[in-house]
Amino acid sequence: MNENKTINVLIVDDSAYIREIFSKLLSSDKNINVVATASNPIEARQKIKQYLPDVITLDIEMPYMDGVSFLEKIMALKPMPVIMVSTLTQKGAQATLHCLEVGAVDYIAKPERMDEKNSLSSLKELLVSKVKLAVGANILNARSKDIEGNKVLPLLSNKTSKKIIAIGASTGGVEALKEILISLPDNMPPILITQHMPEKFTSAFAERLNNICAMSVHEATNQQPIVSGNVYIAPGNAHLRIHKSDGGFVCKVGGVEKISNHCPSVDVMFHSFANQVKNNAIGVILTGMGRDGASGLKEMRDAGAYTLGQTEKSCVVYGMPKVAFDTGAVMSEVCLSNIARELVSHCNI
Repeated sequence: MNENKTINVLIVDDSAYIREIFSKLLSSDKNINVVATASNPIEARQKIKQYLPDVITLDIEMPYMDGVSFLEKIMALKPMPVIMVSTLTQKGAQATLHCLEVGAVDYIAKPERMDEKNSLSSLKELLVSKVKLAVGANILNARSKDIEGNKVLPLLSNKTSKKIIAIGASTGGVEALKEILISLPDNMPPILITQHMPEKFTSAFAERLNNICAMSVHEATNQQPIVSGNVYIAPGNAHLRIHKSDGGFVCKVGGVEKISNHCPSVDVMFHSFANQVKNNAIGVILTGMGRDGASGLKEMRDAGAYTLGQTEKSCVVYGMPKVAFDTGAVMSEVCLSNIARELVSHCNI
C-alpha cells in the first residue's frame, strides 16, 4: 500500500457503540478516512454507491438482511475488500468461515464494551492493520474457487512414509488450506497446521474441514498421538509443537505468550519440527501478513527439511511467504493449486 494514500472506509454495523468506537479508532490513523457508517445493509447499499469506499467493515448479525447475505451480493455485483465483524461464538465462527469462502478478506472479533485504555489500544492496532492489509489484498484469490468437486489425488504408493508435514498460514489461509487438504488422499503422512485464528474459530474450522476431506481433521489436543491420515490444527489460544514420544510423535499444546507477535505462532511449530523431525519434515508457508514462520522455516531447511512457499500470484497476501523466501527459508515456490500434488509427490520419494 502507498503510505501516503488515504483509505476510505465504510463501517456497517447495527450497534451504535461499535460504529462509534470503530470510527474513532480508525479515524485516529492519518491514512484512514471513515467516509460513512450504516446501521443496516439497506442503508449501506446506498452509501457504497455514494462514497465508493476502499474497504468495508461488515457486521454479520444485522436487521433486514444479515451480513453474510449482503456480502454475497457485494461480491456478485462489485467485489471489494470486506472485513467481517463477528462474535466470538461457535455460531459466529461458522458464519465467518462461510464469509471467507464467499470472498471476505479478513475478520475481526466484535469487542464487548471496553473502558480500559490498553484494550482500546490493542483493538485499534488490530483494526488499523487489517484495514491497511485489506486494501492491498488480492480479492480474486480471497473468493472461493470451485474446489468442492476437486478430485482426491491418488493414494500414496509408499504407505510407510516417514514424512511429517507442517503448514503455517494467516490471512487468506482458511481457503488456501481448504484447497490443499480437500485434494489429499486419506493415507497421507500426518499434517500439523498453525493458522492465525482466535479461540473457538479453530474448532469450527477443523469440523468444517473434517466434513469435506479424505483425511481426518482435528483441533489438536495436548499429548494427542500423531498418526498418518490425520490433520492437527493448533487451537486458537495456544501454541502447537511436535514432540517425540515412545518411538512416535505427539502434539504438545500449550503456552499463551505471543511469539513472533502471534499465539498460536507458526515459528513455534516450525522450530519444533526442525528440532524433532529434522530431514523427515516438510514445511509449507502460505498466504499471510507479517513474518511469522520465516525463521522457523529457515531452521527447518537448515535441518534438512524440504520447504515450500506459496507464490505471490496465488496469495491473498504475499507477506509471510515473501519474508521466508527473502531469508532463504523456501526451497521452492509453488502455486496454491499445485501444492497438494507437490506434497503427494514428495511423500512418495
